[in-house]
Amino acid sequence: MSDGVLYDQDFYLWLEKTADLLKKRRFEELDLTHLVEEIESMGRSERRELKSLLKLIITHLLKWQYQPQMRPYYGNSWVSTIINQRSDLLLLLEDSPSLKGLLEESWKDCYQIARRDAAKETGLSEDVFPVDCPFELAEVLDPEYLPS
Repeated sequence: MSDGVLYDQDFYLWLEKTADLLKKRRFEELDLTHLVEEIESMGRSERRELKSLLKLIITHLLKWQYQPQMRPYYGNSWVSTIINQRSDLLLLLEDSPSLKGLLEESWKDCYQIARRDAAKETGLSEDVFPVDCPFELAEVLDPEYLPS
């Protein structure tokens, strides 16, 4: 079975075979097309995870700040989500420090999505939430920070 067919029919076996070929330095036998595709996909996945975590943290910070009357009902859940997502984000940055540059470049875009999501989840108008992020990136990442 050719590597291209193996990739399509049994991805896990293709991974094992590819790893084995790499370990044995049998580079000429590698399915380079699919190997490059998978490596690029892994990078996109890491970027997507970073943005997703950041968006979720900001969404919950917005709900906490702009819906204080709901804190007795949902506050524990919001805080728990903020804590867990911050931990996951910090672990991701520990594993892939080069993602910090992406974090700094994309957090304002993530805010706009979080703003829209917070409006949908709370039933509040999007206009309730500021156009510009009311939090600094350092605050978003700070394990102790909760807006008043």
